[in-house]
Amino acid sequence: MSTQQKSAGGFSSLVAALAIALSLVIGFLVYKFIFGDPSHFQENGDPIEGDYLGIIYKGGLIVPFLLATNIVVITFVIERFVNLGQAKGKGSLKTFVLKMKEHLSNNDIASAKEECDAQKGSLANVVHAGLTKYEHIKNETDMTKDEKIESLKKELEEATALEMPMLSKNLVILSTAASVSTLIGLIGTVLGMIRSFAAMSGGAPDTSQLATGISEALINTFLGILGSTLAIIFFNLFSTKIDQLTNSMDEAAFTIVQDFTASQK
Repeated sequence: MSTQQKSAGGFSSLVAALAIALSLVIGFLVYKFIFGDPSHFQENGDPIEGDYLGIIYKGGLIVPFLLATNIVVITFVIERFVNLGQAKGKGSLKTFVLKMKEHLSNNDIASAKEECDAQKGSLANVVHAGLTKYEHIKNETDMTKDEKIESLKKELEEATALEMPMLSKNLVILSTAASVSTLIGLIGTVLGMIRSFAAMSGGAPDTSQLATGISEALINTFLGILGSTLAIIFFNLFSTKIDQLTNSMDEAAFTIVQDFTASQK
């Protein structure tokens, strides 16, 4: 198969692992020095009324982990937006496919390849590989028609297979974060409820501890649900974008094969 440049890059496994570790560090630093800054609290240690940073700080030691999870989600959402944007290339995919069909119907392979160079992206890479193979085998005399068609199909399949891992890269992190965020938030919720029940176990309830426990439970629930919601929404959004790219690749590949088959009659 012809050498081609992958259009969708993204974080390598090592960089992704470092990004997650860095998010955890940032989460703890934000919790300690921003949310925990003394300016957010009264002299008795209670948060200033209406100061949500101080209120979130009172969510307890589970909060930094939830902050880290949300930072991970935001980081990889940005990363996927950037790289899927590069994979999409320039301009409309639908317009690009229509131009490919027009050039192929006119047997103008050179113009079709120029369109690929201008479009760039994953779809353009797949089409360019197919067109290069098309030119190479079109006048090949040592191959039968069926062998040529199978060779062209294989080239297009290999080009598509080369692009797909880069398109779906790091989506597993978002899907994992959707589950992990909820579970971590649930741990914080349970710890807050334990504190609340402990405040009521000594006969007369300690209203201060009771309120603290309920607040802790609700804060952790909120942050856990927030991270999970963001991860699910963007995971589905990116999956849809990848499906659209894949469908465009299949349509372009089908057009190339059909045109080649017609030209060999």
